[in-house]
Amino acid sequence: MADDRSGRRLGRGLAALIGEMDQPVAASQPTVAGDRTMPIEWIVRSPNNPRRAFDEADLDDLARSMRDHGVIQPIVVRPRQDGQTHEIIAGERRWRAAQRAGLAEVPVIVRAVGDKAALELAIVENVQRSDLNPIEEALGYQQLMEDHGYGQAELGDVIGKSRSHVANTLRLLKLPESVRAMVSAGELSAGHARTLVTADDPEALARRIVREGLSVRQAEALAQEPTTTKGGDAPKKAGKDPDTRAIERTLSDSTGYKVDIRPKGEGGELRIRYHSLEQFDDLCRLLQRQ
Repeated sequence: MADDRSGRRLGRGLAALIGEMDQPVAASQPTVAGDRTMPIEWIVRSPNNPRRAFDEADLDDLARSMRDHGVIQPIVVRPRQDGQTHEIIAGERRWRAAQRAGLAEVPVIVRAVGDKAALELAIVENVQRSDLNPIEEALGYQQLMEDHGYGQAELGDVIGKSRSHVANTLRLLKLPESVRAMVSAGELSAGHARTLVTADDPEALARRIVREGLSVRQAEALAQEPTTTKGGDAPKKAGKDPDTRAIERTLSDSTGYKVDIRPKGEGGELRIRYHSLEQFDDLCRLLQRQ
């Protein structure tokens, strides 16, 4: 129990630090001060940074701004074992742009934190700035859960997101690699991608969404269409009425689990699918809440 409370306090502290750094700088206010300046060659990127994609034009624009105004927001770093170099916790984009601008030194905030806190801080900053694409965000969540033992609810508490948001984001990792690449490239939105998780042929539907410019609602309807046999003559399952499908979508979005409603007369069945014992435990806790 003590560890759980500690994690929540740490998460709020990290979010507070990022919130302080991320405030817009008004002309009448001083910029956020770093602990000190540091030679740029002493700083190295983190291999655990959840952000992988950096827009080249955006970096060029930021570099031009830095040549005129310097680095407005400090880079958050942590000391490495060699005693001189420092690893980036938050601010790799600023570091890359500063290199392009030819800056010799940059302002830094130094924090002596471990791997777990560093990854939390990186995710909090990127999520708050909306810098991560949905797949990068999901991979960051997965790394925290696998490497540091977080459950979905606890992770949501730490990063300031709902458990259902965490669950729905993680579901994107079940998509085929080709579809995940389309999401990372911005060809498919997170909303479109979520509809593909339960589709019979997500790759074909993804290509159709891009080709025809389909809306999320249109994609949802196509993903719910009954599948057919190879000959295309008989459906494998009966179609459901629109009201039932709408309720399934609502319950799936609110819980983060695949919900299947099977009406039978005035009764019926409600099935909730889980894929691991951890998901089963989370589901039990969700159902037991008052």
